[in-house]
Amino acid sequence: MPELTTRLTRRLDLRCPVVSAPMAFAAGGALAAAVTRAGGLGLIGGGYGDADWLAQQFTLAQGERVGVGFITWSLARTPSLLTAVLRHRPAAVMLSFGDPRPFAEEVRAAGAALICQCQSLAHVRDAIAAKADVIVAQGTEAGGHGALRATFTLVPEVADELAAHAPETLLLAAGGVADGRSLAAALMLGADGVLVGTRLWASHEALVKEGHQRALLATDGDGTLRTRIPDIVRQLPWPEGFTARIRRNAFTAKWHGREAALAEAAAVEGPRYRQAAEAGDAEQTAVWFGEAAGLIHAIEPAAQIIERMVSQARERLDSAARLR
Repeated sequence: MPELTTRLTRRLDLRCPVVSAPMAFAAGGALAAAVTRAGGLGLIGGGYGDADWLAQQFTLAQGERVGVGFITWSLARTPSLLTAVLRHRPAAVMLSFGDPRPFAEEVRAAGAALICQCQSLAHVRDAIAAKADVIVAQGTEAGGHGALRATFTLVPEVADELAAHAPETLLLAAGGVADGRSLAAALMLGADGVLVGTRLWASHEALVKEGHQRALLATDGDGTLRTRIPDIVRQLPWPEGFTARIRRNAFTAKWHGREAALAEAAAVEGPRYRQAAEAGDAEQTAVWFGEAAGLIHAIEPAAQIIERMVSQARERLDSAARLR
């Protein structure tokens, strides 16, 4: 396996600066373990919280050094989930979409690295106050939930903020990272590594329906949008300012822009949505990937994805160094 050394790899004892996104319902123990074996750090997607499912996924990780991620505002409703997960001694806990400070001390006391995903400078300042070990600057290109800032400008701005106020805090770039070019670019922008979602969503180990992965391969970077409709139909109380990036399909064509009507029809549409999701229907439910879809042309093993990404990044960085 190729290696690429940064502050992240040295601090977290990794061979390459790649962390897998804890994608709800998609990032299970098998994917997290595969990423860790490939030299990165795999994170299990805790999502909205299911204690039995999480315990099963840690078992499926087969003792590999993995972490876990939570949707912070949802975790706040059942904080005992964090206590239960920490018994598995995760290497890291990632908190996204809410104030991390109520959970920071418990994470640190368990010996896990605290990773805070941020979408704005205000979020970064909250993460610094929580004494995060790692901050993720997530651009709007990312699949799933996020906000409005683009990766290319957010990452260097966060790098400057950390240099001024928390120079020991590590930085990961997220949003649109799908190959070695984007890994190399992230490092050049001041990140210590990357958080990879969509590219690993399109892996053999991901818990993703085959029909949804086929839909990704047929979609280019123009084929997604940001919207609130999957949260409305599932009646999930997402905080203001966060939307979901999903594939454009029949579901979005029918309901995007008709959010009030969908809210009124949620009691009927919700069961239909869940049935379509379970069936792997790529048209009548949300399909959760980002703009990086246009850079993905095959469903592959996670290790192969990471090996190629790191090799390509090393080539790009070496080439850039020769130009100086």
